[in-house]
Amino acid sequence: MTAKPRVFLVDDHALVLSGVRAELGDSVEVVGEASEVDAAIEMIGERTPDVVLLDVHMPGGGGRAVIEAVGLTNPEVKFLALSVSDASEDVIAIIRAGARGYVTKTISGPDLVDAVQRVAGGDAVFSPRLAGFVLDAFAADYRGPVDPELDQLTVREKEVLRLLARGYSYKEIARQLAISIKTVETHASAVLRKLQLTNRHQLSRWATDRRLV
Repeated sequence: MTAKPRVFLVDDHALVLSGVRAELGDSVEVVGEASEVDAAIEMIGERTPDVVLLDVHMPGGGGRAVIEAVGLTNPEVKFLALSVSDASEDVIAIIRAGARGYVTKTISGPDLVDAVQRVAGGDAVFSPRLAGFVLDAFAADYRGPVDPELDQLTVREKEVLRLLARGYSYKEIARQLAISIKTVETHASAVLRKLQLTNRHQLSRWATDRRLV
């Protein structure tokens, strides 16, 4: 029989820690938990789990600080981010730091167990919508010369730009990106301002010229 993955939990909310532990049940061996970055780094070094399941946003540098510190001394330890955030910036930052996966806290118990087991086995695991962020980000690393105009946009603004250029309405974009219509409007205004464009027609032409749609 395959040994259970040895898992360490890191989150600054006690309720979340107890909930995650309950969801994992006896499918894994929980070898410890920590609610602070420094304590997590020290205890993970001592217990060398197979997988660390950790939150992204915590005081003291968050999950990224834990991954980077542990990676220097225990590179064999694998990390799976579990966060309420599905912002592309968070996903990309934590993957660049060295995490093997990223799932949101809306994940079901069985799916969380499966994600932990897959990461322990060497797979990369993402909640469905988040995988696209990672692919886009790493593809951009190999795309050749940087477009200074495009580069001034945030990752989220680029997402809104592409969807606007494809003819999506604000309401459709909000649904697609799981953000509010007001937030879409804010990003759209920022895109037009930064690119010095005055309307959606110009924006579509700008994006088409750069083969972004």
